[in-house]
Amino acid sequence: MPAAARPESDAAVPAAVTPSTAASTAVAASAAVPARPLPRTDLLLLAVSVSAISLSAPLISATAAPALAIAFWRNVMSVGVLGPYALLRHRAELRAVPRRALLLAVAAGVLLAVHFGLWMPSLRMTSVASATALVTTTPLWTIVLMRLFGVRAPRMVWLGTATAFAGVLVLTGVDLSLSPRALAGDALALAAGLAAAGYMLLGAEVRRTVSTTAYTLVCYATTAVVLLAVCLVAGTPLSGWSAGAWWQIVLLMATAQLLGHSLSNRVLRTLGPSLTSTAILLETPGAALLAALWLGQWPPAAAYPAVVLILLGLVVVARADRRKP
Repeated sequence: MPAAARPESDAAVPAAVTPSTAASTAVAASAAVPARPLPRTDLLLLAVSVSAISLSAPLISATAAPALAIAFWRNVMSVGVLGPYALLRHRAELRAVPRRALLLAVAAGVLLAVHFGLWMPSLRMTSVASATALVTTTPLWTIVLMRLFGVRAPRMVWLGTATAFAGVLVLTGVDLSLSPRALAGDALALAAGLAAAGYMLLGAEVRRTVSTTAYTLVCYATTAVVLLAVCLVAGTPLSGWSAGAWWQIVLLMATAQLLGHSLSNRVLRTLGPSLTSTAILLETPGAALLAALWLGQWPPAAAYPAVVLILLGLVVVARADRRKP
């Protein structure tokens, strides 16, 4: 790849790793591999990302506009913000992105559109607690997909992920309502978690050789195009609501999209998909805290031990990731 196409702030970038070579590396790794320190800057960026994503559910629920339209506009606005900067500073890289990386970025954008297209409507069909809990199955789906592609996750990663997800279940008390509409919403949220796992794994692969800016621009543009097609087919109106709703969509774009998803994409290369996706579990207590401060909906007493479980699970996953070669 030409020098102009290297990531803007990364050190030397290793050659792209296929699932088969990654699996070979994992099998050959010794349990005695010394721990490597996790980059503190990227951990801080991940914390900012999770905090921003935590705004998503409360904002979507409060915005008086169709869910699919909100998903479409948040991506269009993101492209509008990123586009001029990317064309000014990363034009050479965008032209030189390898074909394989470009196709993977487009595929990630399609999966992100599927994620938004399933999860955001689920918030209107089932409880926010259920939708949030089920969509945060992303880390479980991530390690399952990695296993299908021949990459064995360490047992400690499984244990940490299960522990963190148990905290989410304790916090939300997943609503197994017998209402057909609520059950359909639960199914949509669960499928959205699976789509998010695929999006994260593809993004991790693209980020080996492509900068955050170039990747997110291609990904968000693809997502916007796919969601536009879905809105047109479904007959979803793309305008006609109040100025307050538009400002809420702008806030959603600036926080959950640009700070949330974009920073997650930024740290994928260094922190890996297991730790990054597991950290997203903190979205649930984060959203609960925001609802308490913003809407006066204070969490129950079970929220506090639940947060402890989530944090414990994150520590276990982080320690397991540090042992990877």
